[in-house]
Amino acid sequence: MASSASPAQGSQTPSEKGLYERWRRTFSSMTGAGLTPEEQEAEVEGRNHRTCEQWKAQMMEYSPAVTFMLKHLELSGCPVKPSNIECGRCDWTRSGGFMPEGKIVLCQGRIFNKSHMEHTLTHELVHMYDQCKFKVDWLNLRHHACSEIRANSLGGDCKWAREIQRGFLSISKQHQECVRRRAVLSVKGNPACPDEAAAERAVNEVWESCFSDTRPFDEIY
Repeated sequence: MASSASPAQGSQTPSEKGLYERWRRTFSSMTGAGLTPEEQEAEVEGRNHRTCEQWKAQMMEYSPAVTFMLKHLELSGCPVKPSNIECGRCDWTRSGGFMPEGKIVLCQGRIFNKSHMEHTLTHELVHMYDQCKFKVDWLNLRHHACSEIRANSLGGDCKWAREIQRGFLSISKQHQECVRRRAVLSVKGNPACPDEAAAERAVNEVWESCFSDTRPFDEIY
């Protein structure tokens, strides 16, 4: 009796079958064909994680702003290893975060290109620098506001092109307005902050001294 397998399948060597299986998995991950919703989600997260790790390594090696911050953190006694910067899942509202115990999280799937990652990572490294140098009390709204002002100003978050992408356009003092708006938004999310008015008040109280403090940069990046 003739075999029910197709000639191509029946004549495959073990290495050819392995190659075909890898191709099938790659095709499925690209198209979602043949995968359950859970498998599709896992494939997407896997790709996001690999991309995030690849870009992170490139930033730590080649980005002028990131390597500058890493150098000054080391000079300040707080060296940063790749393991201190993690790629992980976050909610849709953020692209990164800093944890006072010395960890930075880059939100895989929420970082859209290398420039976005550079700004995000530099922002979080400014927080890490402030923690290292000034022992920030993150539940103190004035402390939090100061670090947010500095991170938003120095990290590249408020560059003109980024603001245009967000739908904000200001003819004068665009940078300052962006820094203030984003600092208030961050402080508002502090569990010790009762309302937006308190966040605005904290930002206003420290604005002059913290906006003018560009350490470790000589000027706004």
